[in-house]
Parts: sequence; structure tokens; C-alpha cells
Amino acid sequence: MNGIDVVLLGFALAVDAFVVSFSYGLILKTNRLQNAVSLGLVTGFGQFIMPVIGWYGTNLIHGYIESVDHWIAFAVFLVLGIKVIEEALSGKSEDPKKLSRQLTFKVLLIIGLATSIDALITGITLYFMNVSIWSAATTIGMITFICAVIGFQLNCCFKKVPSKYLEFTAGVILILLGCKVLYEHLSAG
Repeated sequence: MNGIDVVLLGFALAVDAFVVSFSYGLILKTNRLQNAVSLGLVTGFGQFIMPVIGWYGTNLIHGYIESVDHWIAFAVFLVLGIKVIEEALSGKSEDPKKLSRQLTFKVLLIIGLATSIDALITGITLYFMNVSIWSAATTIGMITFICAVIGFQLNCCFKKVPSKYLEFTAGVILILLGCKVLYEHLSAG
């Protein structure tokens, strides 16, 4: 996996944070910069730390699954991509009417965790690709931070564009990354 792949992965993983921040931007009208940065920090940190946890967890068991690691990486990206596409098509995106009206510590913690579960699984996949986890996690976290802040601030311009298009694109990117992993392994062997 090269730097461009990591950047694409970062954008695919940042879609959830972008959508949640966008939704909060629709309902929170005061302290906009503070709220945008708070959402960016919590989602960016979640997207940074979760791949690291997944990577180190996989490091503990890699010897047992080394012969099928490329299939595991492919399956993880495929399942994540399909899940994201299904959610986009089913309309399960955040409904701004159901969101908390305040970004308390508890709400921010839940948002950070909920938007970074996929990144934990991605950390497992990154282990099999011999990627520097610290640079990949930093890239993913920074992209998520930026996307969350932009999502919060841009809601006034794009509130009529359904988030399902972004989510669908993210799912396709994840599936394509999985196919690339499999292709590279099979063509090298």
C-alpha cells in the first residue's frame, strides 16, 4: 500500500466523521468554530488511535494467520465497503433531528468511538500490508480532523446534497482497495 492508497483510505474512513459533523453543523448555531474543532479533534483522534490498536492486536496473532493474510485483508475491505454502501442506500445516515443539542464530553466520546470502529478493523488490514502504522494512522487522523471541521462548516452550502453519495463513494473506495491488495498479492506470487 502506497501513500496515495493511505490518503484514499483516510478519505473513505473520514466520511462518517464528515456526515456526523455536517449534521451537527445543521443544528448547532452558536460557537461554530469551537464545535467544529471539538468534533474534528475527537473524530480525528479516534481515527488515529483505532488503527494503531488494530495493528498491534494483529501483531500478536499474525504468526497463526500469515498464510491467508491477503484474503483477510481483502475480506475486511470488502465487508466494510459493502456495509458502507448498504447504509448509504438504506438511508441510515445521521438524522439531524435525533442528534443531541449539545456537544458534551459524553456525546463527543460516543461520536469518536462510533465513527472510528471501522478504523480499528482497518488497522488489522494495514498490518498485513507492511505499512508504517504510525504514519498511516497520523495521515488518517489528520484527514478525518480536516473533513470533520470542513463538514461542520460547509453545511450551509451543501445541505441539499444527500450524504448517501459520499457514503456510497467511500464504500466503493474500500472495496477497490481490497481488490488491489488481493491483486498485488496474487500477481506477486
